[in-house]
Amino acid sequence: MSLRLYNTLTGQKEEFTPLTPGKVGMYVCGVTVYDYCHVGHARAGIVFDTVYRYLQHIGYEVNYVRNFTDIDDKIIKRANEENIDWQEVTKKYIAAFHEDMGQLNIAIPNTEPKATDHIDGMLAMVTSLVDQGKAYEAEGDVYFSIKSFPEYGKLSGRNIDDLMAGARVEPGEHKRDPLDFALWKKSKPGEPSWDSPWGPGRPGWHIECSAMGRHFLGERFDIHGGGKDLVFPHHENEIAQSQGCSGTPPVKYWLHNGFVNINEEKMSKSLGNFFTIREILKRYHPEALRLFLLSHHYRGPIDFADEYLNEAEKSLDRFYEFFSLAQEIRGELTVEADSDENEGIRSQPLIQKIEEALNDDFNTAVVVAHMNEELRHLNRAMTKLQKKKGNWSDFDTAAATLKYACQLLGFLYHEPKDYKARVLETKKEVLGLDVAQIEALIAQRKTARETKDWAKADECRDALLDLGVVLEDNAGGTVWKVK
Repeated sequence: MSLRLYNTLTGQKEEFTPLTPGKVGMYVCGVTVYDYCHVGHARAGIVFDTVYRYLQHIGYEVNYVRNFTDIDDKIIKRANEENIDWQEVTKKYIAAFHEDMGQLNIAIPNTEPKATDHIDGMLAMVTSLVDQGKAYEAEGDVYFSIKSFPEYGKLSGRNIDDLMAGARVEPGEHKRDPLDFALWKKSKPGEPSWDSPWGPGRPGWHIECSAMGRHFLGERFDIHGGGKDLVFPHHENEIAQSQGCSGTPPVKYWLHNGFVNINEEKMSKSLGNFFTIREILKRYHPEALRLFLLSHHYRGPIDFADEYLNEAEKSLDRFYEFFSLAQEIRGELTVEADSDENEGIRSQPLIQKIEEALNDDFNTAVVVAHMNEELRHLNRAMTKLQKKKGNWSDFDTAAATLKYACQLLGFLYHEPKDYKARVLETKKEVLGLDVAQIEALIAQRKTARETKDWAKADECRDALLDLGVVLEDNAGGTVWKVK
């Protein structure tokens, strides 16, 4: 099956056919850099990172652009609150963004432009719209005229008459119609500004992405992505102003990921019900968060709760435990790369099932189910092969294929011992574990078992359970894990 995407613009799945054979231009709206990223940002980052990885896996050359909004009312407000220059604010939170996304193993796009580096491109677009009569100047501000674009509302499915009925002009605005939106804003005293034909000012939010997408990908490109909250008004306005400039729709496929919800409400900073990525990673391994988010279809909502992250981390543990034992028995697991002469990894049955799922609008939930099923199968196979001599060749190939599949989704990138060590350190911090006390109880239990004092051994095990520690006895001795 060929790749099919759900296009927000048409409201249906469509076969993916890029504008240029073999190449994909993809633009994803980035963050406004005034604060630390929350789990909603993590979801968008992981979703489109997975899209990026998969497009490359099936052979496309991808030009991936993700921007930073580095001038905005919120940035100016944060700078005033902290009594620092606005550029210091953006520098700080761009660095924090890279650190957080790096923790989640989100690949760096081909280009990460900042809005303030593309003011000239924005001014060129605004000037073009004014010259065409599709935008107008009012008291130093420049607004896009919604009436100049009859197709307005086609992305979100909203009726312009209904929108007009509920809209109003805010104090200080000089719009002709309530739905008109700012392309250029007159600067207030003390605010950062750039020269323009209409006086000192700064760009409106929506024009940024249109100008940067146009600069790096052309007037029309393949994929534009972002969170569902951006469909209206941001992406609707992007279409209006971009198509207003060029006369052609700017994007072929619009992709939007669903919300992360807390108590059935969208997680957002404005509602104050958000968790930053940094807060979550103090309690969970980054790959557990990634696995949790990819265990759901990207377009649907996700309910966020500790119990679900605990389940994801337990599932991740099972993968690492398997590969720890498999590598101990068989050594490093590798699979031949794809080539013209050798289909390599893509010829493997597991990868074919995964491609079928991802070709169906990136259904990572089904992929995770396939990988868990394969993990159970390989655990049984490994047990049988250990008990009697047999041909390990098929096992080695299947295990290496499973590892490749995991990494296609962006996890299993650590050595098992390093993964275990990080999880243990995290749990020690969260639960306040005293390792010396744990190891002393394990030593006491060992002595009790050797002297056949079973009551004492059980007492030690129960004490460990009370601390949140479980024991596993095997041929190599006793190991302990956090419950």
